[in-house]
Amino acid sequence: MRKITFPILFCTVLIVAIACSNGSEQTETTNASDETEENNVDHGSRLNEIIEEGVIRVGTTGDYKPFTYLNPDTGEFEGSDIDAAKLLAEELGVKVEFVETSWPTLMDDLLAGKFDIGMGGITRTLEREKTAHMSKPYLDFGKAAIIRKEDKDTFTSVEAMNQPDVKVGVNPGGTNEEYVREHLTETDVTVVDNNLEIPGMVADGEFDLMISESLEAILFEKVDDRLYAAFIDDTLTKSQMGYIMPQGETELHNWVNLWIDEMMLNETFEELIDKWMQ
Repeated sequence: MRKITFPILFCTVLIVAIACSNGSEQTETTNASDETEENNVDHGSRLNEIIEEGVIRVGTTGDYKPFTYLNPDTGEFEGSDIDAAKLLAEELGVKVEFVETSWPTLMDDLLAGKFDIGMGGITRTLEREKTAHMSKPYLDFGKAAIIRKEDKDTFTSVEAMNQPDVKVGVNPGGTNEEYVREHLTETDVTVVDNNLEIPGMVADGEFDLMISESLEAILFEKVDDRLYAAFIDDTLTKSQMGYIMPQGETELHNWVNLWIDEMMLNETFEELIDKWMQ
């Protein structure tokens, strides 16, 4: 009997041990699976938050026609990128809230979370891409100069503009000032906070020129017949405009880029710019 009992007891212990071992492995596998599921949980994204909250906050300077302009008579923002922002919000199924920012504080305001996306004539630059995310481009353009018509045969090159007796007005914190500081080093430069005041100051003779984007230069030539948009056919630089967003928000970036593709396919950006260039 003892010879029979031992093998049975041994087999019983062996079966229990195997069962315990399998249970332990199963528990470990289950725990690993739980951890994987926890890691894959969607903790929310900026795009989801925008949709859930029902509003997208758009940062804009309000001083850069035809893209963005804060109308003092109505207290409302207007321009081609303002209209584009409204269309963007409509496609998202949310309301749009405009947040006033400035060129010197644009990046700090974005990083501080004051708005979800910056819109309004923003140049795509490698420097901005270091701390933020620039969308794909929606407009090609270049730097031009706003001068008086009487000087159109004088300021025909960068060398002609870059003289000690030339007075330049520039708005602070953007790519216009960057260009002036890099290429017009010999000129007498004055920083003017309100970008929209400078063309009138050029027309009045307070400044000799203003560096601006080609579209803005064309617009001010239309508005004031004393002014002339120089370097339009062969711009001083070659650049592109895009929209600026926080880094790491892949879902938002992808959605905005696809929206830009559709807007360009339908030539909507061209229509909006033509509307505000009138």
